[in-house]
Amino acid sequence: MTEPLDRLTDRLLRAARHAGAEEADAIAVRGTSLSIDIRERALEQAERAESVEVGLRVLIGGRQACVSASDVSEATLDAMAERAVAMAREAPVDPNVGLADPSQIAQAWDIAALELSDPSDEPAPSALEEDARAAEAAALESEAIFQVEASGAWSRREMHLAATNGFSGGYGRSSRSISAVAFTGSGTQMERDWAAETRIFAADLPAASDVGRLAAERALARVGSRKPPTGRFPVLYDERVAASLMSHLLSAVNGATIARGGSWLREALGQPVLPEHLSYIEDPLRPRTGSSRPFDGEGLPTRRRAIVENGILTGWTLDLATARKLKMDSTANAARSTSQPPSPSVSNTELTPGTVSRADLVAQMGTGLLVTSLMGSSINGNTGDYSRGAAGFWVEGGEISYPVNECTIAGNLREMLRSLVPANDARPHLSNRVPSLLVEGLTIAGA
Repeated sequence: MTEPLDRLTDRLLRAARHAGAEEADAIAVRGTSLSIDIRERALEQAERAESVEVGLRVLIGGRQACVSASDVSEATLDAMAERAVAMAREAPVDPNVGLADPSQIAQAWDIAALELSDPSDEPAPSALEEDARAAEAAALESEAIFQVEASGAWSRREMHLAATNGFSGGYGRSSRSISAVAFTGSGTQMERDWAAETRIFAADLPAASDVGRLAAERALARVGSRKPPTGRFPVLYDERVAASLMSHLLSAVNGATIARGGSWLREALGQPVLPEHLSYIEDPLRPRTGSSRPFDGEGLPTRRRAIVENGILTGWTLDLATARKLKMDSTANAARSTSQPPSPSVSNTELTPGTVSRADLVAQMGTGLLVTSLMGSSINGNTGDYSRGAAGFWVEGGEISYPVNECTIAGNLREMLRSLVPANDARPHLSNRVPSLLVEGLTIAGA
């Protein structure tokens, strides 16, 4: 019989107390995953994995240590606790570490309202194979596509967190996905592109054939790619990559970065960082969204908050330790794994959408670069200087002219974010809802 996760965490906490821990928290994670890969019309790989992992953090006199294991026998848990306590006694003192006060922890939540897990049974491997084959067949409808790599996947994950301050809670997640990568051309003229869809509920997935056709369309659009001209031009980040631009803002307002003094936004609290009509909202309680959670990695109740409101930076992303160091309150943004202590991290975010389509922004930009793929990065965390490899399409006269690759786009994030013009094409099911974004005056290094 499978042991409930809350019993595992209780066993770990008892072992920690017995070993001499003053405070402790424990996390247990159980997961199952299944994936089917198709290549050249043949089954390439079928994989199923099951795992249970446990993690323990102990605190003694302002010192902490974390240990983890994938064996949940009594002997292993006892050894984990003894090892963690011994490590903690040798760790440096940090006055900011510690569990939440009991008055801070989440007391009740409606996990059903978040709809984080599909209650249907684990799909048969044949169902995932059918998805992958349908995606492959649709992509191969074009004779110019010579190869497709397609996959169907499913997973379910449960976690439980408990601590000596009285907190105890857990929840589960599920995921079903279809993906395809299509190839066209040959030699140095070979091009590839992809499409993928993931949902919590299998019934919400689009048709696998639609995924395959989109991958093929995107790959075929890359044929004939060449370098764009060098110069200073507007750049339009396609919705597929626009969230990466906002991720740099999230990194800059992360409490751990602020506490180290290494952020280009460290002096920007209460100042404009986006156009005044834009807000950037985190909502961990958004139903039917993959990153939603009722409590954070330290047991604090999560809530909707504005990271940026009407263009103004309103606060940092904080867990308990960084909040104490900065003499602020936690924003209930702690995340943790079985092997690492809590650290600040956001869940679901959304940037205010625009009122025009991506096509409207293409027309508005006149001449410039539409970016659909990014690679590599050079970001100066102290100054916000930005440089990334890119590929996409060159725009002339407000219309897409030809595909481009092997170019670099560069600018400064502070200036880039202040000039954002959003489209209205953010996909509602994504955890990070960011539409296509037009940025003025970046330096493009191409031909």
